[in-house]
Formats: sequence, structure tokens, C-alpha cells
Amino acid sequence: MTVQLMVNGQALTLDVDPSTPLLYVLRNDALLNSAKYGCGAGQCGACAVLLDGQAVLSCTLPVGSIKGQVKTLESFQSDRTLHALNKAFIAEQAVQCGYCISGIMIRAKTLLDRNQRPSAQQIKETLQGHLCRCGTHTRIIKAIQRAAQELSA
Repeated sequence: MTVQLMVNGQALTLDVDPSTPLLYVLRNDALLNSAKYGCGAGQCGACAVLLDGQAVLSCTLPVGSIKGQVKTLESFQSDRTLHALNKAFIAEQAVQCGYCISGIMIRAKTLLDRNQRPSAQQIKETLQGHLCRCGTHTRIIKAIQRAAQELSA
């Protein structure tokens, strides 16, 4: 079946089963690799992408159900918030293996888009459900706070 998607501002027409998870379509058909396969059950956050500005877990979302615009981390160059987050994560050295970071940055974007001065507690609450095994949690929080400062300046 033909499925039409708008991903990072580009229209895609794909011949895929509509029950295929969005994550597989992004990685295998659209060749966008920022969203990662972690658990496949929507419990780790590695696959988070934006759907009409809201973070969704792409590993459990059937591609045939999508009606809005999908945005992945690959769009950071044209998105002010994601660009600020990218710079801040580098400056704070908040990335070790990097597997979880795309999902965390996507979720952080949703927070910063509605609150440009989040507290550490608000950041922690927003990132609940995102697993990071490297233990860079403190640096991740600092990176989000740094991005918030840049955005509010």
C-alpha cells in the first residue's frame, strides 16, 4: 500500500504496509538514522521523534496512522531549539555512546518550546522514560539548561 508522509519538510511516498512502525520507515526507507531502535516496546525513548510538535515513540506508531508532520533530529540545522540543544550537548559533553541522545533531545525540544526557563526538576520529569546507560544524566540536564539560556537570551 502507498503511504504518504511529510518528514523534515519533505514529502515522501512509500510503498509499505501501513502497520509498519514509523521507526522502520524512517530508518529503512527514508534513510534517517537519528531515531534508534532500543526496546521496540515504547519504554526506552531512543526512538522519539516529533509529530506535529509533540514527542512520540516511533517504534510503536504504525506509519499508516500518521496524518501530521514528522520531524527527526536530522532537522536540527533548520530548527532554532534543536540547533541550540545540539551546541549545548557538545559544549557540556553530554554524549557518551550517543544511543539515547536523539530521543532525549527531541523530548527536551518539546519542553523548551513551551518553557524557556525549565528547572532541573522539570527537565527530569520531562525526560522520565528515557533510558541512558552511560550515566551522563547530570551533563544532559546542564546541556538542556545551557540551551535554555541561549534561547532566552
